[in-house]
Amino acid sequence: MKKLAKPLTSIKPYYDYVVIGSGYGGSIAASRMSRCGQSVCLLEKGKEFLPGEFPQTLFQASKEMNFVGGKTVNLEKNGLYEFTMGSGINVFKGCGLGGTSLVNANVSIEPEPRVMEDPAWPNALRTDMPSFELGIKRAWAMLKPNPYPENKNGYPKLQKTEAMRKSAAHMSAPFRLLDINVNFEDQTNHVGIRQAKCTNCGDCVTGCNIGAKNTTAMNYLPDAYNHGAEIFTEINVRYIKKKGAFWQVYYHPIGIGRDHFDAPLLFVQAKNVILGAGSLGSTEILLRSAKMGLEVSKKLGQRFTGNGDVLGFGYNNEHRINGIGLGKKGTESIADVGPCITSVIDLREREDLEAGMTLEEGTIPGPIRGIMPKALIAFSRLAGKDTDRGIMDYLKEKWREIRSLFLGPFHGALARTQVYLVMTHDDGNGVLKMDETDKLNISWQGVGKQEIFKKVNGEMYSATEALGGTKIPNPTWNELMNYDLVTVHPLGGCGMADHAALGVVDHKGQVFAGQEGEELHEGLYVMDGAVIPRPVGTNPLLTISALAERSCQLIADEKGYQLDDGFSNVPEGPDNPPSLETGVQFTESMKGFFGMGETEDFESGFSRGKKDNSPFEFTLTIQTEDIQEFVQQENHPGKMIGTMLAPALSEKPMSAYNGVFNLFIIDKSDDSRKKMNYTAELLSEEGKSYYFEGFKDVFNDHVVDAWKDTTTLFISVYEGKNSQGPLLGKGKLVIKVADLLRQLRTVKAIHPKSKGDGISAIATFGKFFAGNVYETYFSFK
Repeated sequence: MKKLAKPLTSIKPYYDYVVIGSGYGGSIAASRMSRCGQSVCLLEKGKEFLPGEFPQTLFQASKEMNFVGGKTVNLEKNGLYEFTMGSGINVFKGCGLGGTSLVNANVSIEPEPRVMEDPAWPNALRTDMPSFELGIKRAWAMLKPNPYPENKNGYPKLQKTEAMRKSAAHMSAPFRLLDINVNFEDQTNHVGIRQAKCTNCGDCVTGCNIGAKNTTAMNYLPDAYNHGAEIFTEINVRYIKKKGAFWQVYYHPIGIGRDHFDAPLLFVQAKNVILGAGSLGSTEILLRSAKMGLEVSKKLGQRFTGNGDVLGFGYNNEHRINGIGLGKKGTESIADVGPCITSVIDLREREDLEAGMTLEEGTIPGPIRGIMPKALIAFSRLAGKDTDRGIMDYLKEKWREIRSLFLGPFHGALARTQVYLVMTHDDGNGVLKMDETDKLNISWQGVGKQEIFKKVNGEMYSATEALGGTKIPNPTWNELMNYDLVTVHPLGGCGMADHAALGVVDHKGQVFAGQEGEELHEGLYVMDGAVIPRPVGTNPLLTISALAERSCQLIADEKGYQLDDGFSNVPEGPDNPPSLETGVQFTESMKGFFGMGETEDFESGFSRGKKDNSPFEFTLTIQTEDIQEFVQQENHPGKMIGTMLAPALSEKPMSAYNGVFNLFIIDKSDDSRKKMNYTAELLSEEGKSYYFEGFKDVFNDHVVDAWKDTTTLFISVYEGKNSQGPLLGKGKLVIKVADLLRQLRTVKAIHPKSKGDGISAIATFGKFFAGNVYETYFSFK
């Protein structure tokens, strides 16, 4: 499988739809809108991971852990495993192309009907459940959930699943195998992606290195790609703003060095924006946008819920579990661990809806297994509750702990530990808000003290009692930690409602344009877990997906699009695009002056701009997608993207798109001269277009002036999108020494095949640059 994401420099200035985020909601929006024939740009904060690239060791996993908290905002922080520390509740979610689908347990389970009948939902949804059921059908067809195939096709019965059967019998509660989004046969799937079958390695929640897990990166996202959507990763969207008929989406590209220059945000324009950044991400973007002037409901950030999530352990059972992921020990053979979650003890159908819950088993992923023996011994002493007694039982338990400590987690107590994930109904009164440092805060003091969580721990005790183990609650659920919770299913913050006084979006996810009434922002939608106005009480991915599918169909109907959800004519998929070669990128900043109205001479334009206090500066990222091709081609082309500041043209920074960079082109009129050419389209916040041209004149005039020539850029700016428009002025920019030093820190290889390959690409670029300088200034013919 090849990567879906395009190079940053390929972003266009305009699209019909910009989709923010690539979890279930964002991926569905990109797939469906591109199927409707609309131009779609999807922006994802995280990186793209292919099967085989996910962490397999604790060291590798630690490099992907991003803890969001503290007092400072760091736009560059990025990691697959994102932990947001809150007050009363903490959130774990995935951050990569595919969103949390990359690191969840892939359970597709329909919400109980009573959940969808709750008046918290808009009346338009409650009275139109067939459209929601159609959404479930469409999501099911794309995600392909199915139960674990016990005793079929070489898949064994799993010890952890058998233990759940035993627990369910002890609790007199219904047990069943769950439908999970996992592939159990080698095949080319319905969107043209080659998928291997599951090997039962148990590492679903640190990222599937086999390619068997049906994340959105295996279905909805390739489908969007197949239908023309353009996908970009490592894009940190900050806020959105309406300007005339367009929405402007402001973003910071991660990892290209713009932070070294304190460069401003870029923006892209779209007729429509769909927020699919998750409960925290979408809410944060709208809260920040509201601070910038966007009219929204006062309910924004309210009704946040952790979906009643509770993590716990049945530790050191008499029954063997085999719930430890294999990590690097995994092979192509089918193991005896199994997918992360395979079964459920379904306790939802109780008279009191709010007392219902689902109790599922899980696995400890391989990358973190090494820290678990000591950790669970400590937790069992601090908060554990043994379910059986007796001296012989005590001795057996101690012996199993010793085996785990000395032989590792595949032995003894750890090999006999069941992981529990429970989902129930909290009161949904969490609050998301921005603090004075422009960071999102989660505020929900005392949530863990709600009575329902005592009941959950009682059910986990009963499940563990059947196995003769020690029940350990969530490690943060204790008096010392004020009974804080951890959720992997954050919902709410942009809740659906009938009008703005009750919620943030309407039944199709369209954002209300004010604090009261039913007026809507044209072309602004939210499609993810943020719109869910109450706990679901079970795994929410299918509910989120169904709502997003429904919203896309309603938008298509409203706008007159034809939405075909079939797979009869699947275009050639991303399994066979040309392979990416190693390239080089760097970010450059230049400053100077621009003379508005000076159309004859660059030096005169510089002097005039300096006199009129008309500065001009840019911060541009230049990428060569194939360093060998770049060196060999006569015009040595690269692509550019960035920002330019020119108060004479616009008070705010302009975004530069469709940029082209040419390095050391021989001047056809004088072969002793070489040029470095820069061209780009500029888009101002006011919606005006300009065209930028610049060149560096590299010429040996018998003075050793290589520094001056390679750091001075002569510029022209035209009105419109090309150089055929009126010439507005000329000027000159230079690189300051401090900026050059910063620039050197931004040079890096892009999509290298190895570390050595990346070093070689940078060396090739450096040799080419130095060779041309030497040839021009120091080679005497």
